[in-house]
Amino acid sequence: MKQRNRKLVGTVLILVFVCVYALVAMALAQGRITEAPKLVQTVAYITLGLAWVLPLLPLIKWMERKDEG
Repeated sequence: MKQRNRKLVGTVLILVFVCVYALVAMALAQGRITEAPKLVQTVAYITLGLAWVLPLLPLIKWMERKDEG
């Protein structure tokens, strides 16, 4: 697959993943986190805000791979 096509597919997958992840993160944030102490809330919100990056790293590497040949 050419890099241009990989970028298109990867972009669509990233958008879908981020939308689904945002819904899950909001559901988690509305749960028991609101009853926790402020420090725990802060750590939880930071973790939820940054955790989406890790699953997408392999996809981004795949998208940026150079064409063979």
